[in-house]
Amino acid sequence: MAENGQDLARAQRRHWQETYTAHLGMYGEVPSDPAVHAAGVFRAAGARDVLELGAGHGRDALHFAREGFAVQAADFSATGLAQLRDAARAQGVAERVGTVVHDVREPLPLPDASMDAVFAHMLLCMALSTEEIHAAVGEVRRVLRPGGVFVYTVRHVGDAHYGTGTAHGDDIFEHGGFAVHFFPRQLVDDLAKGWNLVEVHPFEEGELPRRLWRITQTLAG
Repeated sequence: MAENGQDLARAQRRHWQETYTAHLGMYGEVPSDPAVHAAGVFRAAGARDVLELGAGHGRDALHFAREGFAVQAADFSATGLAQLRDAARAQGVAERVGTVVHDVREPLPLPDASMDAVFAHMLLCMALSTEEIHAAVGEVRRVLRPGGVFVYTVRHVGDAHYGTGTAHGDDIFEHGGFAVHFFPRQLVDDLAKGWNLVEVHPFEEGELPRRLWRITQTLAG
């Protein structure tokens, strides 16, 4: 990563850590709609082991655990993951939830073909370069078993914030301290090369509203 990209990455890590510290359980306890959808997709595929990337304080990871999956929750915020573990104990699902502090720019600390499914809600559209996004999806591919399922969501170039705020290059724009990489459709298609691209579903979230795609892709069984 270029030096300015490293500076942005460090700033974003600090911002998220401070945000989770200042706003406990900032996204609430209700799972996101994409996580509810993904749980059904994972169940239909016969998945047992689920990895969530960018789990934050855990509203979606906890939903997967309540649905009976064994969950590995990864995030670069130790503060968010501590909140997740506390909530898992309170909800009686701690035995089904593991956590790992992990920056998605680094290789996943998991063996090859060790997961049945991977979920990432808006993780890939953080302040990541296109090269880093490709590397992260390569790691997802590595840790999935044959027939594994990957469900992820990203904000796209049709979003109202695209092209506004502070520009960092590579379709990354920052608003209110949060930097977002807005996806063109070509990037979705490029990330699906070598996979079976099942669905690219448009949806909206929040008050702006944010405009996103929910992508489902699978590995050959």
